[in-house]
Amino acid sequence: MLASAAPWLVFVAYCAVTWWVTPRRVSSPQFFDGRTAAGAPPSVWLVAMSVAISWIFAKSIANAADLAYAYGLTGGVGYTIYYLSFIVAGVAIYLMRTRGGYRSLPQLLLDKYGGVCTKLFLATIAFRLFNEVWSNTKVMSLYFGPEGSGTYWLAAVLITLFTLSYAWTGGMRASLLTDRVQTLLAFVLLGVVLTVLFPGLESKGMPVVDTPTRDAGLTFCGLALVQILSYPFHDPVLTDRGFLNPPRDMLKSFLIAAVMSGGFIFLFSTIGLYGRTFGLAPNPSVSVPASFGLVMLLVFNGIMLLSGGSTIDSAFTSVAKLAARDWRNDWDEPVRAHLTTGRIAVLAVAVLGNLPLLTIYLGDKVGPAVIAATTISGTMVMGLAPIFLLSWLRPAGALSFHLAYWPGVAIGVLRAIETFTHASIFPGALALGSGKFALDLGLNVWGLVLCTAGYLVGALLAPRMKATPPLTAAKGGAAFEARSPVA
Repeated sequence: MLASAAPWLVFVAYCAVTWWVTPRRVSSPQFFDGRTAAGAPPSVWLVAMSVAISWIFAKSIANAADLAYAYGLTGGVGYTIYYLSFIVAGVAIYLMRTRGGYRSLPQLLLDKYGGVCTKLFLATIAFRLFNEVWSNTKVMSLYFGPEGSGTYWLAAVLITLFTLSYAWTGGMRASLLTDRVQTLLAFVLLGVVLTVLFPGLESKGMPVVDTPTRDAGLTFCGLALVQILSYPFHDPVLTDRGFLNPPRDMLKSFLIAAVMSGGFIFLFSTIGLYGRTFGLAPNPSVSVPASFGLVMLLVFNGIMLLSGGSTIDSAFTSVAKLAARDWRNDWDEPVRAHLTTGRIAVLAVAVLGNLPLLTIYLGDKVGPAVIAATTISGTMVMGLAPIFLLSWLRPAGALSFHLAYWPGVAIGVLRAIETFTHASIFPGALALGSGKFALDLGLNVWGLVLCTAGYLVGALLAPRMKATPPLTAAKGGAAFEARSPVA
């Protein structure tokens, strides 16, 4: 009886603490820009903690443990490399803001590439936000019961409703304030986990992996290094926070967040190392705490609730901004009309974002499938690297965007078909490295070269084509191509 009730007690405690720090009523600038009641921007540390915990997804924690379990130390290092995305995005956004005067990524796109390209980008990130909802709800709900059970579905509904309740009332301000508490509690619980696990790891030593397994892990590290050039730009949960406080403060926040979240993920990957060392069952984020009993399961349950809840409320906040401001090309001071539109969008994605739970059954393949989704989504958006990092090239316009964007999408879609149908589409000669991720690494390297070449070809052809000049920056931007480079 106690074992079945205990996860719900943790959930009640999580809800109580989160609700305690949530503002009950906010203005439109607070809802969208996270400002204080006096109108001041959020502090360096508040943004840093929010960025950090928002990228410590419930699914990313499970991914880190699964990869360390599969490949040893290199698996954990590989997933940690993704958190260098904060540095890539932070530097790029800093230059966009200081040299171009932009207030969002879509504003840069509208100015540089036009309305059609902007809408394509917004559709891409909307799909990303949609996936963030169900994938994190799934991981969190598994701690309350087996997939498909009554307690599983009850947890999924209650988690969504609670997160919706405070995201609806508080928006970005609520997300920032709850993120601060969630970050502190998550690190405390991580400390508890490491205190319990380290004696066992110290006594038996780090798991020994054979050379092919180690090389496969190193291949994954290479894949992560390539994908961080594009991956951060398709996640508004990350990039929206790049426009909340002054540019210099923002850059400090992102650098701090890189250390915080990367350190958390690397340390948590020791869960997978422990599971491999002691021969525990796959899915170490469940099997390892289960080996220690109820108390450790509850600690893990708490970590998943904190990290997953933070990601979902951040996704809701980004959906509100996308619908109310970015899609309408309206980056003026937010008003009540924005608030109404944003809240309607949040309600819609809370419902639609969980529908895949009704149709997708992954069972014991949840870990590998989510890892596959991460690498494939990173492949699909590889073209965003030149689109943002080379946006300083003056002749580049809509043609450059399309010649960079569509090859990446095509490769990513074909790779998804290949992965989930076990068909053979790409020749093995494209692979680089060894092991499971060799083909993914090859496709990302050669694909990035193709997307970048397409972007440059578009820039060369643009002066020869009689095209309408790109729009000037909507409502306050500046002509960025005439300024200094983004990267």
